[in-house]
Amino acid sequence: MRNIYFILICFFTVSCSKQLTEDPEGLVIGSEGISNLAGLEAALTGAYGSLMVPWESGFTTVSQIAMTMGGDDLTTHPGSNKEEFREFDRFSVADLNSRMTPIWRGCYKTIQSTTNIINNYTAVTDGTEATVQPIVAEAYFLRGLCYYWLTRFWGDIPVIPSEKFSNSMLTLTKTAPAEVYKLIEADLQKAEAWMPNTRRSAGRPNKGSVKALLADVYLTEGGWPVKDASRYALAAAKAKEVIDNKTTYGIDLYQGGFLKIFAGGTIEDVFALYTRGQWITYNSFYGLSTMPEDEGGWSDFFPELNFFYNFPEGSRKDATFSTRFAVNGDSIPWQSTTTKHPYYKKFTIQSGTKATYMSANPVIMIRYAHVLLTYAEAQAHSGTVSTEAYAAINAVRTRAGLGNLPTGLSSDAFINAVVDERAWEFAGEWNRWFDLVRLEKVEAANANKNPDDLQPNGTITKKNYLLPIPGADALMNPNL
Repeated sequence: MRNIYFILICFFTVSCSKQLTEDPEGLVIGSEGISNLAGLEAALTGAYGSLMVPWESGFTTVSQIAMTMGGDDLTTHPGSNKEEFREFDRFSVADLNSRMTPIWRGCYKTIQSTTNIINNYTAVTDGTEATVQPIVAEAYFLRGLCYYWLTRFWGDIPVIPSEKFSNSMLTLTKTAPAEVYKLIEADLQKAEAWMPNTRRSAGRPNKGSVKALLADVYLTEGGWPVKDASRYALAAAKAKEVIDNKTTYGIDLYQGGFLKIFAGGTIEDVFALYTRGQWITYNSFYGLSTMPEDEGGWSDFFPELNFFYNFPEGSRKDATFSTRFAVNGDSIPWQSTTTKHPYYKKFTIQSGTKATYMSANPVIMIRYAHVLLTYAEAQAHSGTVSTEAYAAINAVRTRAGLGNLPTGLSSDAFINAVVDERAWEFAGEWNRWFDLVRLEKVEAANANKNPDDLQPNGTITKKNYLLPIPGADALMNPNL
């Protein structure tokens, strides 16, 4: 566990390979750094920053894409230097796989920073409720978001009780998902109470963002491993609050072209992490990561073949995938690339050349389409599919160039249709894996892979739904 707190100290250091041997208590700033509004704001800025350091911590790296390759919408190069990616795709992840580190490290860094704010904001002497509460609300939101990502990937995880290091943290035990979800709910409910309807700036949440995340949390709790079916009604109700108040929150489905969503800054963004296009914080999974080596790319990730074949034809499919590539002045089809796969077009949309690893595009964490499909599925779990649930999924399908779902579907058939729609709408956006896990469909999704895709390394079990605790932390603390 000391490794986590060592990570917290190395806040914006790109490489922190030397083990910490001295007592770090004085190095992790607590209440001393939060005595005024400027200090509070600085701590929050740091909390966001921990989620946006490429290859080191957070969501601007390709890590969350690699870590969700157990889904049927993502795969990687069968050779080259992609062994760590292949471990996720083949369900044989080693605890020293470095692709896990940015999410683990970034989330715990942010948890430390936000816990610092939450525990010490009352010491601020120059603020008012109107200036302090929105900052604290964002801290609660980010902490809930981070614990949500951690428990979905790792299941039982350590919960950090304080922003300051103590020796007892070297023997922390893991907390089960059901208990972690109680903490997530509590944080998001506190965030919801104090969050304003209007964002303080781009890349910050508003009340609609909190409600949307809370709806997603409730939907996930309805499935594995918590399996609390009572949460489906809560998910539907919370998503409906966002839908009914979308004008207030300034969000909606973007109708100006599907690809433009991924350049960021559209009305579709419910919550996005805004990068600055600098080495210290930029989006490194756009561009070269999802281009074939034939075009000079890295072939880190691309769609599985059956997923591509089964994807409904239409404008959304055309916008989602690249199927022809410019090579030596010629245009070649995907079947002629070295990997013999199509690639994701949505992750090569940026200003300037697509052949870059340094994009200023935001990382879109929640889109309004999430809210609509969360509502549609959650409502259908009540047993009777409402006209509002049909309207929610049909709004997404209409934009995709598809017709409305046939009416009169059973609840199960409707839910399956929504889950399929989520797979297509968010193809490659790391959502499919979490859907398969909560619905216990990982095995089925990997049972009939195309023979030209990577195959699972052995029989998939529930154990494969979760990742091993990163080895450095497990070594520090045998309780992990």
